[in-house]
Amino acid sequence: MQPHIERILYTEEQIHDRIQVLGREISEKFRDRPLKLIAVLKGSVFFLTALARAIQIPVKIDFLSISSFAGQNPGLVRIAKDLDDPIEGEDILLVEDIVDTGLTSRYLLRTLAARGANSLAVCAMLDRTSRRLVQVPVDFRCFEIDDAFVVGFGLDHRQLYRNLGYLAVIKRD
Repeated sequence: MQPHIERILYTEEQIHDRIQVLGREISEKFRDRPLKLIAVLKGSVFFLTALARAIQIPVKIDFLSISSFAGQNPGLVRIAKDLDDPIEGEDILLVEDIVDTGLTSRYLLRTLAARGANSLAVCAMLDRTSRRLVQVPVDFRCFEIDDAFVVGFGLDHRQLYRNLGYLAVIKRD
């Protein structure tokens, strides 16, 4: 275990097992329909990769990157890297590493809906409802967590720890 890690929240095996279940649920819901997974960079890349492998129907993949205006207006974001292809008429699964306040997810869902998607759903690796400021639908989730600073499996602290295969609570400074 890394020296700055307080405790492991979910092991690699627990994450893998839960993603397999999600993959089956998503495959069943979107059976006989093309599905596009849209991941929010950078944190959701590890989750997207594992999830895409667990989904048993063909999927397309695209990416968004967002940046926030830190310190100015909490929750105010803009798209820094847009999708490569249009989504009009497609069934979209927005893949998030963590849904926290809900502000970013709400912004992305509104933005994608305005582009004419056939349907929109959200899949989050982590759902932290205790910090939710606006309600957003989280259709699929791996785990619901309390208010702790979590790293690993794509989540970072100052760009570190994304590569951990497990999810852990980091020690507070």
